[in-house]
Amino acid sequence: MRLLIGIDDTDNITSGATGHLARHLRKEIVEQQLAQTISISRHQLFLSPEIPYTSHNSSACIMVETTPEKLTFLTDFCREYLMKYSEAGSDVGLCVANWDQVNLTVQAFSKQAKETVLTQSQAYCVAVQAGLFLEGLTGTRQGIIGALAAVGLRKTENDGRFIWLPGLYELSGVYTASQLYQSISIDCIQDLAGGQISDDSKIKIPDNSTIRTSPWPRPVLIDGKAVMLVVKASEDLQVTGEENYEYEMAPKDIIRRY
Repeated sequence: MRLLIGIDDTDNITSGATGHLARHLRKEIVEQQLAQTISISRHQLFLSPEIPYTSHNSSACIMVETTPEKLTFLTDFCREYLMKYSEAGSDVGLCVANWDQVNLTVQAFSKQAKETVLTQSQAYCVAVQAGLFLEGLTGTRQGIIGALAAVGLRKTENDGRFIWLPGLYELSGVYTASQLYQSISIDCIQDLAGGQISDDSKIKIPDNSTIRTSPWPRPVLIDGKAVMLVVKASEDLQVTGEENYEYEMAPKDIIRRY
């Protein structure tokens, strides 16, 4: 069964962000043999003076595959881990949902969380109606809003950027497009014009092209696919060390729109 684990507000102003803790939690889930992890995505929420947040008001969603008999153990483990390792002064929220439970109502709530101020009561109401596990663990429990939103936004399959995929943090240097497909769990490489490269149509960025992956490779979620966005490298940047390259990762200001 496919599960979505949403977490939010695990940090404080002096600590690492929620995404950092999500990556550590993912590792522990695997080591405890509770699930196989597929991805972690980051989702940007509404920025408003009315919403208390530490830096960017983003939440994280860990997608995993597990078995029904491990569901309770996995949920309890996530709960205990977050309570133990979240920072003092944080307002942690945790949501655990079967992929099929994340209905259109949950998704609509999540989209609203990107545009307006929502309440804990609204979050609980949506979660109860959908049958999702949602719990505030520390502080004001305000993190339940972002935790639920992370799950819903991931289910829309058109929001967020990946902060963990198999192979992502091993990338360094210059690769051909075909090497990238073999090295990391991405579905396509795409330029900013919107041309997606599928298994049967990779001509937009040919396999013999070379793409610089540093710094900051962050695939984004578009139409259910992990998409690596690239831009044509300027002529004066097309050599790094002894290797030539034609493309490089899209800049941060582009990736941060997702």
